[in-house]
Parts: sequence; C-alpha cells; structure tokens
Amino acid sequence: MKRLLISLAAALVAGAAFAQAALPKVQAEVRRVDAATQKITLKHGDIPNIDMGAMTMAFRVKDPALLEKVKAGDKVVITADKVDGNLTVMSIELAKP
Repeated sequence: MKRLLISLAAALVAGAAFAQAALPKVQAEVRRVDAATQKITLKHGDIPNIDMGAMTMAFRVKDPALLEKVKAGDKVVITADKVDGNLTVMSIELAKP
C-alpha cells in the first residue's frame, strides 16, 4: 500500500510538471508588479490555452517569488493558465534580447 501511494504521488508530480511544460510560452511586457496583492500587470500576446487574445491585464502569480524576478518595463516570456478559476502566471522569465 505504501509503495502504491508513493508511486501515485510521483505520478501526480510528474503530471503537473508535464502540464506546465506543455503550456505555450507568451511574449509580454511587465506594466506593474504588486507584491502586496501577489499580482502582475502584463501587456501580453495571445494565450491560446485559455482562449485569450492580446491585451493588458493583471494576473495572479503561482508563486510570489516570481515577482522578485521582474520590474515594470521588462520584456518577459510567461506561461499562464486558469487555477481555481483565476488567470494565473505559472512561470516568468526575462526575454532574451
């Protein structure tokens, strides 16, 4: 039973990692970082996995540490998804020049 639970947990972790890796990478520009509310405002391109066209809007972040990587004006590459009904930035990296 213990082995089954460990195997199940490993499969869930691997599945979550695969799901995040499969999210489309989207070009964006940081407009505002709000650490207090754990939100980031982005001017972004199309996000096909959530059927969203290009626009500027605020997103929650999966991990507040993501906000420490960027500042207003930075060009970034993000992945985003719906988490518990909220549009959420799952990953963010500075765009390569």
